[in-house]
Amino acid sequence: MTRVLVAGVDTSTQSCKVRVTDALTGELVRFGQAAHPDGTSVNPQAWWDAFQEAAAQAGGLDDVSALAVGGQQHGMVLLDNQGRVIRDALLWNDTRSSVQAEALINELGAADSTDSDSDSGSNSDSDSGSGSGSDSVGRPDNADGANNADSADIQARGVARWVQAVGSSLVASLTITKVAWVAQNEPENAERIAAICLPHDWLSWRIAGYGPVESGDAQLDALFTDRSDASGTAYFDSVTNEYRHDLLEMALGRSNVVLPRVLNPHAVGAIADPYIAGKNVEGGCVIAPGGGDNAMAALGLGMKAGDVSVSLGTSGVAAAVSNSPAYDLTGAIAGFADCTGHWLPLACTINGSRILDAGRRALGVDYDELATLAHEAQPGADGITLIPYFDGERTPNRPNATAQFYGLTLENTTRSNMARAFIEAVLCSQRDCLEYVKALGADVQRILLIGGGAKSPAIRAYAPGIWGTDVILPHTDEYVAIGAARQAAWVALSTDDIPAWELNIDEVLSSSPTPEVYEQYARYRA
Repeated sequence: MTRVLVAGVDTSTQSCKVRVTDALTGELVRFGQAAHPDGTSVNPQAWWDAFQEAAAQAGGLDDVSALAVGGQQHGMVLLDNQGRVIRDALLWNDTRSSVQAEALINELGAADSTDSDSDSGSNSDSDSGSGSGSDSVGRPDNADGANNADSADIQARGVARWVQAVGSSLVASLTITKVAWVAQNEPENAERIAAICLPHDWLSWRIAGYGPVESGDAQLDALFTDRSDASGTAYFDSVTNEYRHDLLEMALGRSNVVLPRVLNPHAVGAIADPYIAGKNVEGGCVIAPGGGDNAMAALGLGMKAGDVSVSLGTSGVAAAVSNSPAYDLTGAIAGFADCTGHWLPLACTINGSRILDAGRRALGVDYDELATLAHEAQPGADGITLIPYFDGERTPNRPNATAQFYGLTLENTTRSNMARAFIEAVLCSQRDCLEYVKALGADVQRILLIGGGAKSPAIRAYAPGIWGTDVILPHTDEYVAIGAARQAAWVALSTDDIPAWELNIDEVLSSSPTPEVYEQYARYRA
């Protein structure tokens, strides 16, 4: 039997990774990686160049039967009528739209009840129709504070209405706030917008052979996405699987723009340009729907209900698989969809493993030396706590915050205590995320620790104690790319069920509980 090869592409904040994989077993065959530029505003052409370089490093894609793209969520890519990128993409970690987020919350909160409650998906471009349980899941009873005579708080009512409408309250990370920022600050660019898509949507479209044209039809209607990535825009309802054009119009001033088709979890989005992929495959290389990076990581880990992943990358993310949508009226949890027809409620911090980077630079050490220094200190760093909101924060929503040290004295200000404080800050900020997930009623049975930050021996040593439970450490790997490859295999093999690939576990981490560390952190964080 001829081996079927598929490719998983991870177009992340920092780099593009291409993983060529055996479709039946998940075995790694070839791999390539190329860097993305730094910054929170990036020309998408850099992603295209990095993809081509990574694909070449992976030995090319001529023999690949299917591929899928997992991508950084929320990034706003604007296209004109000729398919040209209008301006640099604003990424998830760009916080300039915090003012617009607040304004949109207040606008919906101040609207008449009849205006905000309308079921507005009739003009949807979605063809997903696969939201498991969407017919039986009700909205939160008190999601519309306008119906509560005692509620006079416009902002609180606005948060509740946004959660009711799209599963999430607005923060600067979400796409719709960035659209509003462009509309208010770059009206000429806003007027040129013919299509709005996300990083993975745009890259999939380019792989299919589409792109800017000098004249004629740029085929913007060939853009496609999936529920997981669409659910992070804040103008898509993952329960009804429909775009909320009314909310987009609130941000942009109009809704006559092309939005990517939302595909079923294992539908075919397009056929790849044979010069890019599938040249030697009969029928060519099919392009699967793709998805957001967190949903793809969950797919790569084979997560099920009861599992929570904590990913320490550029951001820090705690995500749980759920069979029903989550409505968090506090706004702390984003009620996103996953890549299988279910949901992936998550809490995300802007500051993830980069906190370790800051500690390493401040102390003039490498990562191993940072861990060694930290081991010389006691839990709680002799009273020192770092609140690590270096570039603002998303969870909690403090976009303009900066990092703060507390409890410093002449006696306790040592290199070892400082190193310990940096590492404990990473774990305590993720403990916040875990507590938010648990507060929604998630039955947390397993915590899986992944991401670049999981390589730190200090992170591994202290995580169980600070989080108060054993932690499963899967083998270090590129789980977004693995998830994308697994989705591609699902499409290539045309099976009803997702191919079952073995998850390699390195160890189960255990340590004595250290509740005092998080208690100390919580006092100062409040």
